[in-house]
Amino acid sequence: MHPATSVIAFTSLSGAGYGLLFLIGLGSLLQFSWADSRWVMGVGLFVALALVSIGLLASTQHLRRPERAWRALSQWRSSWLSREGVLALLTFVPAGLLFLTVPLLDGSGWFSLLCALLSLVGAAATVFATAMIYRSLKPIRQWHHPKVVPVYLLLGLGTGACLLTVVLSFHGGVSTMALVGAVVLLAAWAVKWLYWQEIDRDEASASMETATGLGAIGKVRLLEPPHTEENYLLSEMGFRIARKHASKLRHLALGLAAAAVVLLLLTAIVGSGWGAMLIGWAAALLSLGSAALERWLFFAEATHTVTLYYGKAA
Repeated sequence: MHPATSVIAFTSLSGAGYGLLFLIGLGSLLQFSWADSRWVMGVGLFVALALVSIGLLASTQHLRRPERAWRALSQWRSSWLSREGVLALLTFVPAGLLFLTVPLLDGSGWFSLLCALLSLVGAAATVFATAMIYRSLKPIRQWHHPKVVPVYLLLGLGTGACLLTVVLSFHGGVSTMALVGAVVLLAAWAVKWLYWQEIDRDEASASMETATGLGAIGKVRLLEPPHTEENYLLSEMGFRIARKHASKLRHLALGLAAAAVVLLLLTAIVGSGWGAMLIGWAAALLSLGSAALERWLFFAEATHTVTLYYGKAA
């Protein structure tokens, strides 16, 4: 599939925003010490909502008619894309209320805790729906894979933890959050590595022979090409990346993620202050970079079975 910059920005930025929102909601419910800080809650919620908003706006740029994006919300009964949009809008309500009430209410009040709970659930549900948009597509074997959803959830949580580490750099609890971020990122990339190994082993599971059922006779080939010129199917769904380039990009993504984990561990050692903030920012940027690269590969390595119509393995 052709990697669209808008969708890559949407899934990586909004995933980090929802991960941050999830952790803030969890911290409020569990009454962590930093949840009592209006500064931490205000800045954290602002960053989370800003990233989610930027990501959602970026996603509309992939639509041919962005002004009609609202119509997709009506298909929530059957479409994961529609469910994602509905959940994203609904999550804005408790998260926005929680942000607005930070200067006014005690974080331990029932209204604040209710908003935190709804924000937490909404963030997790929205990222899950985003992953299911791809997981539900059977014609693309690299997306219809059981590890797609865990990778989306873990990467969102890991990048969110990196951002919260930066916010907490001048408040207690930064060491714990840095360690949490490191563990979650390691888990996310371990699952992603297993995913890559599995899709490589199952490469070209569909072919002209399996599609036509004529494999017992011999090699099947097309007599004539279906089109004489480039078209949408070839440019959008027939995009392919060479194996050697994919391997290099995979290792680069893993290298960025490993560097982010090391910096998070270093942040936990430093503790707090300007040094922790600078190291935390570097870790957050590296984690977002690795997530964006992972998303690019996620699209670039996907092959749709429609390419069989052009004589290509899927």
